[in-house]
Amino acid sequence: MARKDGKSAQNVLAPLWFLLPALILVGIFIYYPVFATANLSFKNYKLFDQSNIFYNGFENFRGIFKDLAFRRIIQNSILWVTVSLFFQFTIGFGLALYLRTKFRFSGIYQGIIFIPWALSGFLMGLVWKWIFDDNLGVLNDMMLKAGMIETPIPWLSNANWAMAAVIIANIWYGVTFFVIMILAALQGVPKEMLEAADLDGCGKTKTLFLVIIPYIRQTLILIVLLRVIWITNFPDIIFGMTSGGPNQQTHILSSWLVQKITYDQDWGSGSALGLLILSVLLVFSVFYLLATRLEKESEES
Repeated sequence: MARKDGKSAQNVLAPLWFLLPALILVGIFIYYPVFATANLSFKNYKLFDQSNIFYNGFENFRGIFKDLAFRRIIQNSILWVTVSLFFQFTIGFGLALYLRTKFRFSGIYQGIIFIPWALSGFLMGLVWKWIFDDNLGVLNDMMLKAGMIETPIPWLSNANWAMAAVIIANIWYGVTFFVIMILAALQGVPKEMLEAADLDGCGKTKTLFLVIIPYIRQTLILIVLLRVIWITNFPDIIFGMTSGGPNQQTHILSSWLVQKITYDQDWGSGSALGLLILSVLLVFSVFYLLATRLEKESEES
């Protein structure tokens, strides 16, 4: 009996030894930073004021909610996610449908469309910054020559125009993701279903809404939820174009967090804001996991 118990214990512990290196890495690079951030969020911790570090309870959270910029940044974040997501999904779905059909040089077009996703978001922000430049930008120059405007539009120096500019850049950058994912999903639609719909007299529109979309519905839900998480936590383009300006008018929650940590050096307040962002992302993560589970159950059934 003792030998059997020993062997069973070894059988249980053996997989844990193989998992141990991965668990250590996860603990160091994921769980420890989360706990350290939670600890800092309850401290008065400014990088250049090390002599005045102490626990201040929920004061950092109160300071965030009382900040005059907080309401505007929440509005910007909602606008940033909803508008970017709508146009990224709509344009990406249309391009995926177009690229699904075989035509001359279709492979080249696919390669060109996939290029933005392979580049740095911050680098793309710098490129779009030059495009939207008030005086030297190519966009104003083209619009002036076409007679669409009489004077250059202050894209990046006016609060309203600047927010529109960063959203346009983000739409362009994120369309590629939806093209890749939706195109892969479309290629998985059985040809038999499409042929049956064609024999039943369904046109392209009916086939799209009655056959294709229902078949890939779960995939669409998954990629939309995943993209919401990414867009919410994607300040790269904003910092490349405006750094949150003018006068902090284009900040979203994640870019505001970067400013507090890097520019203001207020790690306590930044950690509190990081926990708030994490709580928002956890909500969408739960929905994402539920959608993933539903997709697996539907495939098994």
